[in-house]
Amino acid sequence: MACIDKESRSPCSSAASNAGETPRGRILLRPQDYIGSIEKCTRKIWVAEVSSFTHRAVTYVPGLYKIFDEVLIYAADNKQSDPSMDSLRVEIDVHQGLISIYYNGKGVPIELHPEKGLYLPEMTFSHLSSHEEISGWLSNCYEEQTGRRNSYGVKLANLFSTEFAVETVDSRREKKFKQGVNWTRITFKPDLAKFCMTHLDDDVIALMKKRVVDVGGFLGVTGQVVFNGATLLQFRNFRDYALCYTRSVSKNTKRKISCVYHRVNGSLEVCVAPSQGTFQQVSFVNKFATTEGGTHVDFVSHQIAYRVAKCCNERLQLQVEESEVKKHLFIIVNLVMENPSFNSLARDALTSPHESFVLCCEISDDFVKHIVNCIASTLFPWDSSKRTKALKRRGYLFTEEADRNAPLTNKMTSSKQSDDHTPLGTLPVSRHQTFHSSRCLHVASSNG
Repeated sequence: MACIDKESRSPCSSAASNAGETPRGRILLRPQDYIGSIEKCTRKIWVAEVSSFTHRAVTYVPGLYKIFDEVLIYAADNKQSDPSMDSLRVEIDVHQGLISIYYNGKGVPIELHPEKGLYLPEMTFSHLSSHEEISGWLSNCYEEQTGRRNSYGVKLANLFSTEFAVETVDSRREKKFKQGVNWTRITFKPDLAKFCMTHLDDDVIALMKKRVVDVGGFLGVTGQVVFNGATLLQFRNFRDYALCYTRSVSKNTKRKISCVYHRVNGSLEVCVAPSQGTFQQVSFVNKFATTEGGTHVDFVSHQIAYRVAKCCNERLQLQVEESEVKKHLFIIVNLVMENPSFNSLARDALTSPHESFVLCCEISDDFVKHIVNCIASTLFPWDSSKRTKALKRRGYLFTEEADRNAPLTNKMTSSKQSDDHTPLGTLPVSRHQTFHSSRCLHVASSNG
């Protein structure tokens, strides 16, 4: 077991003669360029409560959230380099201000760099200028599609903490500190004074828990995710994760909310649900939450709004503008791509041109039909019986009876679950349907 303390021979802990002359000095001088604002802000954001997501006002420090996120995503990305990883545990000690993130599977090899004479874990987590050297040495082909590609990443958590320790077990090599199963634990104590805070408050914990839940959506059934001793997640895939949002909206609005899921290609997944009158988005790029959206969200929302408006105008004779359609969309986007570009190192918004992540994004007529049906009640707020007749007459309303009578090529299957008090991660839905087609389109509904 190798343990790296913050006070080791890391440049992160060396005193700079002049602020701004070293990487450490530059980061500390302009933290907003690397981790976002270090001042408190209040905004409406999705957080994790006991049994569902909640969209509410949260007061937090973006910089503190970001250094936690860097370590969390670093741990989750290990799944790509070692598929045998099946456990991720996050512990937050509010009283001591300590955060611990554990994951199993192969970690950074415990061996000396041939030129630097330093252990690779020490270089990985402590040395700000060593990322390219380590990447070349490890030859990790997965790294370009993970959060580890950034040159600083998890090292920022080291820099903005009063304590930072890494324990890792490498069972493959003969020279090792401890025999046993491969695992890694990163423990750090954020320097709360740098964030004008005295303790980790409830809003911060709820936001961090939400990110742990997000990771469960990416790991699926192959990974057990634990938060403060409680196993939270039982997501089968990203589609099941997305249903947590519609479940929350259903609970708050006291009405059934449907959502339509579509896997566009191997890199892009989209889920569409009706919004509450203004455009909403939840999006991810390589597991990072792009809270400000970006080019991937713009591309997907434009394609959907354009096709839905065209469908309504040309086929349904229901005049509606593309901008009006977009107002009624709540989209959830998950994108995996190589070498993404962001607005800043805080990675709040994707700036890569859409040509770099979407080779072909042809939205099928079936997908459009299901979206029209999904958002019809908010897009066309007139008498429901007339709306139903108009849509059904043109084949745009998919009832349960129609689902059962659908041709074999578009077979619908359903299963029932119900328990509003199920812990977050188990999805209590009154009706869960999957639409199988050549484009792998899925439709699901949740009832609060």
